[in-house]
Order: sequence, then structure tokens, then C-alpha cells
Amino acid sequence: MLKRVGQTEMEKNHVTPEGAVIRIKDASYPAPFHPGLEFNSPVHGNWNIVHTGMLMPETIQIYVCADNCMRGVVLTAAEMNAADRFSYVIIEEDDLLNGNLEDITIEGVTDVLKKLERTPKAVLLFTVCLHHFLGCDLKMVYEELDRRFPEIAFVRCYMDPIMQKTGLTPDQKLRKAMYDPLKEQKADPHIVTLLGHNFPLDETSDIKRFLKKCGCELREITTCDTWDKYEKLGEANIFLSIYPTAKYGAQALAKRLRREHIYMPASFNYEEIKQQMEQLVEKVISECVKTEKDIWNREAWYEKEIAACEASVAQAHGTIGDTPIVIDYLMHPRPLGLAKYLLEHGFCVEAVYLDGVSPEEEQEFYWLSKHAPELELRATIQPKMRVLPRNHEGKMLALGQKAAWFTQSPYFVNVVEGAGWYGFDGIRKMAELMIRAYEEEKEVEDLVVRKGWGCESCI
Repeated sequence: MLKRVGQTEMEKNHVTPEGAVIRIKDASYPAPFHPGLEFNSPVHGNWNIVHTGMLMPETIQIYVCADNCMRGVVLTAAEMNAADRFSYVIIEEDDLLNGNLEDITIEGVTDVLKKLERTPKAVLLFTVCLHHFLGCDLKMVYEELDRRFPEIAFVRCYMDPIMQKTGLTPDQKLRKAMYDPLKEQKADPHIVTLLGHNFPLDETSDIKRFLKKCGCELREITTCDTWDKYEKLGEANIFLSIYPTAKYGAQALAKRLRREHIYMPASFNYEEIKQQMEQLVEKVISECVKTEKDIWNREAWYEKEIAACEASVAQAHGTIGDTPIVIDYLMHPRPLGLAKYLLEHGFCVEAVYLDGVSPEEEQEFYWLSKHAPELELRATIQPKMRVLPRNHEGKMLALGQKAAWFTQSPYFVNVVEGAGWYGFDGIRKMAELMIRAYEEEKEVEDLVVRKGWGCESCI
């Protein structure tokens, strides 16, 4: 039986944080909170499948679904000023009772494509939960579309939230499908391609500096503005991925094209960063610049980078001092690693907003349980979070949009998914943004509702 959660001020005052907030010493790994009814906060800076799919140049997206599901995705396209690259086929109740979903999908997509003024290089075709429920023969659908439009690459995408809790998520499947059109071609040992991320790496990132020193070029879908540039992503001899949901797709592409894949998740651990960079540079050097290894003192380079990180973080601590800090998982895929790093450097980390713990952060979870047992884990989707107090005493620094919204702190780092940071350089950029966020107020309610952080918005 459903119970109403706080409709009046009196009811709100009787809602306790139990079940929505827990000290890490009392939390269970990897699920600190019991699953159930979920609350969706009005924080929308994280990218969804519409935003990510728009990274493919000279393409359009077509969604085949009921109009109640269509509202969200069509608004996303409009809000990022990309409605001209978005089309849809509405499925109505009569279509389900009396129609054939295969024919509806095929004919609807055909109608959309025939009305376009310019033929796209590829179509990201999103099928939905209804296709699963009704056992739609998607293989036949794509075969017929390929026959009718041989000049177009049809990318198999899914908007099926019913699959969120088991198996691959729609996000993971999309980040794999986006590279399916890449064909096998001759590999160039001087090219490395970064796969499955939403934000281009900063020019000062460790990866770009390393590859430049080795005489190699880094290619990214985030910088592809033509289909020709997109196709050349497949020329790489080595594929990289740095974001957790990109790993599956990068592995699949590397296997299909018979290339090397290296997973280098962004980290706040100096030793892990060093190990990842050594793995990359050894692969690159063995392929194209064998003599570089003898003349490049990488250990001295690491020491210099770490010293620069320590100086930047010390400067941030000198400014921020003992001000409480809260972190959320949308700001960076390793929020517990960030909490550990800041605590080790004297910061006062009060809480981390997350709903589950990634396997990549198991060690950090147990370290924090032992060394920072009072650290709070706060859910973001637990229904109580809708009515629990969203204020705080004194100044608070929030790292991430959800942390800012749940605390209503105007002092926050407005970043999602790591924002293209990586390695030692990423740590320094984070420290710089923490100082800036501490010193300058932002409009929480205005910024966090904007869909797709970094995208052009018409709001």
C-alpha cells in the first residue's frame, strides 16, 4: 500500500531521514538504500540518450513510441536547439490492438525519410518498451529499412527504461551502437581514438600531452563535425575509453575491428593514474616510437605533475578551509574516490549523494567506512528526498548540481560527468573550480534545470 509522503508542513516535519540518509559505517556495499518508489529531482544537467546521439554528425534521430514517452525526448531536442535533427513516429492504441508493429515502424520511418530535404548519412532509430512487450521482429525491420535505403546507415538504438535494472542500460547500448557504422580499415599506429564520452578532453589533459609527446594524434567523436571525420575514427590502432558506460561499446568495437582497447577511468589516485598512463604509453611506444622510451624520463614527469597537484589542492584548502563539502555522483563517476582524496588533504567532506556504489569504488567505500565512518551517504531518488529539508546552516560548498539542489547552496561546482577532465590535470582543474565556486555565488534553480550541461540551450 502506498503511503503519502509529506503534503503539509506538519507532515513534512514528521518525515525522518531514515532510509534516505545513512552513515557510511552503517551502509551496505554496493546498495546502501533499499529499492522502491523513486523520486526524480529537477536536476537535468546530466546527458541523456538524445544529447549523446547528437554527437554523430550528419545524422538524424527517429523515435518510434507513444506520445506520453515522446514528450521528454522531443523537449530535449528542442531545448538543445536540435529539433531539426529529430523526428518521430507516434504509436497509438489502435496500432497495438489492430496493427502490426513491424509495419508501423517501417512505414513510419520511410515516411519520415521521404519528407526530408537532405538524406542523412545515418539514422539513429530508437525502438522502445512496446517493441519488447509485443515481440517485434526488429531484425526484419532493419533488414527492410536497409533494403529500402541502402545509402543510409541505420543505428540500432533503444529507449527501454524497463531494462534499466538488469543488463545493459539504454545509455550503454547507445554508446556502443554509435560506433557500429565504423568499417574495418587499415590501422594507423600514430592514431588513438577515444570512444564513448560526451565531452572533449581538455588540450592540457594528461592523455593528450602524452600522445603528443609520442608523436600520436588523438581523435574523438566530440570533435567530428562531418561524416568523413567520423569514419576516420576507425583508423586508430588503439581505442581508449575513460567513462564507465563507454567501456562495453569500446570493447565491442575493438574486438570487431581487431584492435587494442585500453580502459582508463578518470581517477583521483596518483598511483592509479600513473599505472594507466604507463599502460597507454607502453602500447603507443611499442607501436610507433620505440626510441622515445629511452629519452623520456617519465618518473620525473610524474613527480612534477603530482607536486603541481599538491600545490593546487593546498591553495584550494587555504581558501576553503573547514567549510563543509557535499559531493554528488553526477559531478564525477567516482564520487567516493573524490571524497577520499579531499579528506586525505584536510577538507571537511560532509556527505556524498549517490544511490549505489560502483564496483570501481569498492576499495574507496571500505576505506571511507574505516577512516571517515561519520560520512553521510544521501540518496537522490528515495521519495523522502522530495520533502526532507533542503537548507543548511552556514556556508557550504557543493560539488555537482544535485549536491547544490539538495542543499540549496549557491556555492557549487557546476560540472557533470567530469567535464573532460582527466588525470593530474583534471585534479588541478577541479581544485581551481572549487576555489571559484567558493568565492562566487550561482543561481541554483536557474542552472540545474537546464538539460544537457554544455549543450546550447534555448531556455
